[in-house]
Amino acid sequence: MSWVEWVSVVAAVLAVLALALAGTVFVRQRRQASSDDLAHAEPVQEVAAAPREGRVVAFVANPSKPDVPALRAAVYKAASERYLPEPLWLETTVGDPGVGQAREAVAAGADLVIAVGGDGTVRAVAEALAGTGVPMGLMPLGTGNLLARNLDIPLNDPIAAMGVAIDGQDKPIDVGWLKVVKWESLMDDDIAEAADDMPDDTDHPRDHVFLVIAGLGFDAQMVADADDDLKAKMGWMAYFVAGAKHLNGRRLKLRVRLDGGQTETVRVRSMLIGNCGKLPGGITLLPDAVIDDGELDVALIDTRGGLAGWAQLFGEVALQGVGVRNDLPGKVGRIDHTRARRVHLAASRPEPVQVDGDIVGHATEIEARVDRQALVVRVPAA
Repeated sequence: MSWVEWVSVVAAVLAVLALALAGTVFVRQRRQASSDDLAHAEPVQEVAAAPREGRVVAFVANPSKPDVPALRAAVYKAASERYLPEPLWLETTVGDPGVGQAREAVAAGADLVIAVGGDGTVRAVAEALAGTGVPMGLMPLGTGNLLARNLDIPLNDPIAAMGVAIDGQDKPIDVGWLKVVKWESLMDDDIAEAADDMPDDTDHPRDHVFLVIAGLGFDAQMVADADDDLKAKMGWMAYFVAGAKHLNGRRLKLRVRLDGGQTETVRVRSMLIGNCGKLPGGITLLPDAVIDDGELDVALIDTRGGLAGWAQLFGEVALQGVGVRNDLPGKVGRIDHTRARRVHLAASRPEPVQVDGDIVGHATEIEARVDRQALVVRVPAA
């Protein structure tokens, strides 16, 4: 075995150990958070420290999350102790994951709309609030909680997150939009099974909002195959289990055009279009991404050589997370970065497409664009 292969194997082992350790910590934190009584008076009193009379706060909540009933009681208690009007509590449905409820809240005069749920709920509320100037707060209850991670919102303490939403400061951020320009009918039984959990509006030529990362290729395959029961037990580690099925998948042939420039043909395993770059497990996939700069960060990910390629790719991601770039030639696993305001790409065959961890269709052609600082979010006070 050559020294390159030895280094690749060692890098792979270290990456797996790091992910396992992060997963253990994450599961322990989730268990601790779940054991706390969300309606307990003491944490609610902490949130109620600084009354702001007259503000109308609306909560758009995903009722499928197990903590929501107790959380609702805590919300009403906190509002009472703050001398706030009774909050609006609107629950999502399968047919409407939060867009209609958030619009209803704005029409009712809400000064703040708080998304209570996972990344899908956050996306839906953001779609309704973009361009309105009404701030969005976050109470993350999902698996990935991608936007909350990037904004330093408390992940394992919904009451603390509510405190940030009510007493934090406003921050305008960019909003990404992805359109499936050409979509394909589902190709086989595996894809059809994956589509069972898709929202009703998938595989249609409409704009889908994303706040963190959209992608086509390996990352979308990983999202599509993640098991719901495993996600409930393991959290975000379930995505890595799903990704293992596709490590030996074939490379994609894509035609890419940035900002209306020349079309280039690339071969990659995955193409990511990001607004910000932090992922679960301490991974920073897009280290140069800035959430309010009016640009999308594009990452082209490629691997060859089986395990050696993936090991080198893990090493690339780990190094760039601490500010180190490896630009040496001859790499079998690499991630290349660029920026654009508009991205157009076409694939040689239908591929699943994901936005912030939700599959939105199977496409041969997609477009993405960014609206600079179109959404106001509530973040921790400086």
